[in-house]
Amino acid sequence: MARLSRRLILLAAAGTTVLAGCDSGGVSKPAFKAVDITGADYAKELNLKDADGRPRQLSDFKGKVTVVFFGFTQCPDVCPSTLAELAQVKQMLGADGARVQGVFVTVDPERDTPELLKAYVGNFGADFVALHGTPDEIKAAAKAFKVFYNKVPGKTATSYTVDHTAGSYVFDAQGRVRLFTRYGSGAEALAADLRLLLAEKG
Repeated sequence: MARLSRRLILLAAAGTTVLAGCDSGGVSKPAFKAVDITGADYAKELNLKDADGRPRQLSDFKGKVTVVFFGFTQCPDVCPSTLAELAQVKQMLGADGARVQGVFVTVDPERDTPELLKAYVGNFGADFVALHGTPDEIKAAAKAFKVFYNKVPGKTATSYTVDHTAGSYVFDAQGRVRLFTRYGSGAEALAADLRLLLAEKG
């Protein structure tokens, strides 16, 4: 478990060298604590189904600041701690917490059934959304977000684990990708960044 955590943290750190936003052209930018990727040409499309079988797109969440995380329900540490942290941040934001949407995308479509996903994200908040799809659909979504994942064999065919990018993408209320948050940055840092995005106009 500790080995997996270290690998995922290293993956998240390495990923930030690829995740670069565009130049703001001299315009003053907010002092975000996460990696500012405003203007990035990726993480623009997300076409999967939710746990109730409804097709979902990123545009469905416009009007809210949306945090998208790729993971799997049998993840021993990174996934539950990331979602728990987001739930904590929503509480820290008070009434504004209702304007933050958590979206969990499975990278383990073989084991993560809609029923399991619904129950899993429900542990962190009734408004959290879980998305799933076929293996090819998940592969396409991960590619669109520059998310890495790889199945690691276990002792049996069903006891495998999945290494994956251990960070989250944050979209503003207009549906534009703005931030990549590193795993382990902490609730205070995420809350500060979300406050800045929630305060933006237009």
